[in-house]
Amino acid sequence: MIDRPDWDHYFMRIAVVVASRSTCMRRQVGALLVLDKRILATGYNGAPGGLPHCEEVGCIRQERQIPSGERHELCRGLHAEQNAIIQAAVHGVAIKGSVLYCTHYPCAVCAKMLINAGVTSLLLSDNYPDQLAKKIFSEAGIAVNFIV
Repeated sequence: MIDRPDWDHYFMRIAVVVASRSTCMRRQVGALLVLDKRILATGYNGAPGGLPHCEEVGCIRQERQIPSGERHELCRGLHAEQNAIIQAAVHGVAIKGSVLYCTHYPCAVCAKMLINAGVTSLLLSDNYPDQLAKKIFSEAGIAVNFIV
């Protein structure tokens, strides 16, 4: 018998591969937006296209010893979830009603963006220390589940 992953594990495995493209020195994150078992967009965290990556110019957050989950504006990179939303927008792909598969729990900024983009639920493989994001998703009625 073939050892075939279910859909959720299949998409999460792809999110892990997407994360491998990340240029972040602190955490590699990958995200997929999926609707009806079809991948609409992917994203990983890193500097905007055409700009030097943190591995080339250094990490501001690391240099200033900023803890995870704080001061997101002090980073030259975009988050994986943001890049997935942007990729969909650039290519004219509607993501309303989609599911986010992500290697890590989104921050509060990404949570607000995902809610306004119409993402209906999240499947995650790892946590992240942002209590405000958890509160925002709960208030919005967004289902958040973890895949092991």
